Amino acid sequence: MREEGGMWRHELKFVCDAPQMRIVESRIKPLLKQDPHAGRDGRYTVRSVYFDDEWDTCYRENEEGTDPREKFRIRIYDGSADRITLELKQKLRGMTRKLSCPITRAQCEAALRGEVLQNKGDMPQLLQKFALQQRERLLTAKVIVEYDRVPYVFRLGNVRITLDENIRSSSQTARFLEQDFLRRPVMPVGNHVLEVKYDEFLPDPIRQVLQLDTLRRTSFSKYYLCRYFGTMY
Repeated sequence: MREEGGMWRHELKFVCDAPQMRIVESRIKPLLKQDPHAGRDGRYTVRSVYFDDEWDTCYRENEEGTDPREKFRIRIYDGSADRITLELKQKLRGMTRKLSCPITRAQCEAALRGEVLQNKGDMPQLLQKFALQQRERLLTAKVIVEYDRVPYVFRLGNVRITLDENIRSSSQTARFLEQDFLRRPVMPVGNHVLEVKYDEFLPDPIRQVLQLDTLRRTSFSKYYLCRYFGTMY
C-alpha cells in the first residue's frame, strides 16, 4: 500500500446560501475546469467517519483554535467501499495538509468496531501512527460526515474550489460502509460551504470573480459542525 503526503496549503472556508453558491459557480465556470473525478452531473458524494479520543480532544481543539492540531478520518466516495482511504488532516499557522493511504475493508471495519489495528512493520507510516494513537489515545469513531461536492480546479496556483452542499451527519458509525442509515442535516436550510484551497497564491482573476470579502468566512470544520449540531437533536 502506498502512502501519499500532501504539501501545506491555504484553505479558506465560507458559509453560503443557495443563491450565493449559484452565483459563485456561474463566475468560476468560465475560468476553472471541473474536477475529472466528478460524475456526469459534475458532483460526487463524500462520506467520512472521524475519530477522536474519549476526551474529544480534536473537537475541543477546533473549538478553541488550537495550533497545531490534527485529526484522523476514513473516507469513501459515492458510498462505494471499493476505495477506502485513511486520512490525517493537519493544521498549522493557518495552513493545512492532508496525508493519506489506502486501507482494506477489513481494517476499516475493525477500526469502526474500536479494535486496535495490528501494527505491522510493512504498514504505511500513517497507518502505523493511527494504530499507535488507537492504543495510546483510545481513538474511536465519533461521527459520519457526508455531503455532495461540486469540485473545480485551476492549474495556476494549484487552486481547488469545492461547493459542498447538503452537509449531513450520523452517529451510526458502525454502518459507515452501508447504504441505508440515518442522516440528519446540520446546517440551516439552504446553507452550504464553499472551500477555496491553493498553494502559495490565489490568482487575481479568481480572487476577483469570487469576491470573497462579501462571503461569511468560518473557521470550523465539518467534523466540528456535525458534532456540535448533532447534540441538538
